[in-house]
Amino acid sequence: MSELFVVATPIGNLEDITYRAIRILSEVDLIAAEDTRQTKKLLDRYSIKTPMTSYHKFNIKSKTDYLVEMIKNGKKIALVSDSGMPGISDPGYELVKSAINNNIKVIPIPGASALVSALAVSGLPTDKFIFLGFLQKKPGKRRKALKEIENFDGTAIIYESPYRVVKCLEDIFSVLGDRQVVIARELTKIYEEVLRGKVSELIKARSVYKGEVVILVNGKSMSVAQSGEM
Repeated sequence: MSELFVVATPIGNLEDITYRAIRILSEVDLIAAEDTRQTKKLLDRYSIKTPMTSYHKFNIKSKTDYLVEMIKNGKKIALVSDSGMPGISDPGYELVKSAINNNIKVIPIPGASALVSALAVSGLPTDKFIFLGFLQKKPGKRRKALKEIENFDGTAIIYESPYRVVKCLEDIFSVLGDRQVVIARELTKIYEEVLRGKVSELIKARSVYKGEVVILVNGKSMSVAQSGEM
C-alpha cells in the first residue's frame, strides 16, 4: 500500500523522539527532511541509516510531484521538519495534500509540539485556543492580525523570531492592551524558560529574548475578569 508517514521530531532535546518514530524512520525507504543536516544529527543519535532527500520551502513545487510518484511506485516515505510536527509552521502541507489527492494513505506519527507544550505549562486557559503561527514581519500586517483576535475569548498562541519578540509584545500591548502573557522559549533545551506576567512587564524584563519563542496571550474575557471590570 502507498503510504506517507508524517513524523514528529524533537523540538529541542533529542530524547523527545518516540519509539514508534524511531522505528518508522528506520523502516521507510526515504526520509524527506526540511534540512538534511539537522535531521542527520537525529538519525546519527539513533543509528538510523535511511537515506534522505531535502524537502523545504524553496523546492516544494518540484519535490512534491517527485515524492508522490515515488510513493505511487511502492516506496514508503517519511516526512520530517527540523522540529515538531511537519506542516505546523513548517513545510509539509503541500505534500500531504498531494498525497491525499493521489489516494495515498497519510499516517501521522505524533510527538513533540512546541505550541501544545507551551500551552500545557502556560497557566492560561487550555479549553479554547487559536494558533496564529508566525505573524507577518511588517508591523502594520502584524497589528492587523492581532486586531482580528481582539475579541477572541480563548488563549492565542504565536510563534516568533527572537529578533522580533519585543516588537511583537509592543504590538500586543498597543492592539490588545496590557493582557496576561506567557513567553516560552527554548522548550526542552538546556536554557528552557517560561516567563509569565503582564505584557508591559515582559517588555521591560529584557531587550532580547534568545532562542525559539512561543508567545501565549490571554483571551479578552479572561483579561476583563482579572482586571475586575466585569
